[in-house]
Amino acid sequence: MLKNSIILNNGAKMPLIGLGTWQVNEPLELRNAMNAAFESGYRHFDTAFLYKNENIVGKVIEEWIRKGLVKREELFITTKLPLAGVHPDRVEMFLNKSLHNLGLEYVDLYLVHFPVCVKYHETIDFPLNEAGELQAEPTDHIAVWKKMEEMVELGKTRSIGISNFNKNQIARILEKATIKPANLQIEAHLYLQNTELIEFCKKHGISVVAYSPLGSPAINIFHEKQGYPTKNLPKIMEDENVISIAKKHSKSPAQIMLRFLVQNGVAAIPKSVTPSRIKENIDIFNFELDKSDIALLKTLDKGEAGRVCDMNGFKLSNHPDFPFK
Repeated sequence: MLKNSIILNNGAKMPLIGLGTWQVNEPLELRNAMNAAFESGYRHFDTAFLYKNENIVGKVIEEWIRKGLVKREELFITTKLPLAGVHPDRVEMFLNKSLHNLGLEYVDLYLVHFPVCVKYHETIDFPLNEAGELQAEPTDHIAVWKKMEEMVELGKTRSIGISNFNKNQIARILEKATIKPANLQIEAHLYLQNTELIEFCKKHGISVVAYSPLGSPAINIFHEKQGYPTKNLPKIMEDENVISIAKKHSKSPAQIMLRFLVQNGVAAIPKSVTPSRIKENIDIFNFELDKSDIALLKTLDKGEAGRVCDMNGFKLSNHPDFPFK
């Protein structure tokens, strides 16, 4: 039976299922979700500077450690460098901010959240110009990566990686890296399987974490808050093939979707604030999809047409560093 963790290229152990926390900003809601996750066996928690919830995540972690319910070394905590930090002069500043928010001396994984850099404003995460476009500025991915390597050497993070980078951007980093990326975080689910990029990462010893592994059914909440058009979302969990396989294994459609990923060696960070679903999402290590299940599920891939988090609201599609190209 599949183990519940994978070993990164630096020897660190990362649980295959973590709790995603994007769009969970209300303190009590996130506290309850994290407590439910801890009680269900989660030890992998994913946040980001841009999520505005690192302080809540840190407080819950501190409570569990203080009560002797968990040890720091048992946890795998990920946070991310924001767009304004994708500049060599700002990497350490933003990591220090995240460590302060989390109340931690180090994180287990620090990711460059996007390959795009925006102008730095103290109080504005997504500065826009008069045309409603992000105020992007040039960056140097190699120089940024060298600063990320320094963060490992300083002991502020155990591992470093990237998020939303494409194959060409990753290849450029690999050419110059002293410390190879340990992880790539990307959107991946049955309708966007990202097979080519995942296989590229496997070839180069880079682990992959899937965000929106259930198709991000709540993304329209984010779009409405940002003033972006809402989307017609794919109802993957209502797909008749997924439902059929779920019935076959006496599991839920969500569990089938997550099992498909982890059985391919891809970790996943499903976001939920419902205790029963949080428990359900990690209960996927007591069954196995067979070859016919896998073959059928692979046929559901829609490629780019299945992408949910397309970032089009940022109006950066012509930017040279924009992801997914």
